[in-house]
Amino acid sequence: MIQAIMPSEKMIEMFTLKLESEQAIETIAQEVSKECENHKFALLQTYVYHDIVKEKGFPISRKVFIYEICQAKTAALMLTSNPEFSIFMPCKIAMYEDGGKTIISTMNMEIMLNAVKSNPELYNEASAIFKTLKDLMTSLSKV
Repeated sequence: MIQAIMPSEKMIEMFTLKLESEQAIETIAQEVSKECENHKFALLQTYVYHDIVKEKGFPISRKVFIYEICQAKTAALMLTSNPEFSIFMPCKIAMYEDGGKTIISTMNMEIMLNAVKSNPELYNEASAIFKTLKDLMTSLSKV
C-alpha cells in the first residue's frame, strides 16, 4: 500500500537516517572501533564491501563499509519480547562515498520503535539505543 502512494526515493529517505561528512571515508573508518567503545556498543563485524564485491568479480568505484554493532542488554530485551525483530539485528551503520562526501547511515528506527510502545521497558531501552546510535554517527561525522 505504501508503494502505491509513495515514490521509492521517499521510502528510502523515510527508512534511513543519513549524515554527511567532509572527512575521507578512510579517516572515519579508522575511528569506528573507538567511537563504538565510547558509546558502549560492541563492534561485532566489519564488512569492506567494495573489496568483497571486487573479489566476486564485480568491482565498484566507491568505497563502502558496513558495521554490525550491538548493545547486548537491549538485544536481549528485544529478542525476549519480539523475536520477529531479529531480522533487524544487529544494528548496522553503513558508510559510503557519494559526491565527494562520506555518508554515514543507518535504519531509521523511529518507525519500528512505535511497534514496541506497548512494552515500556523495551521502548525506553530501544529509544535510548537509537539516540546513542545517532550520537555515535554524529561523532563519526566530525572526526
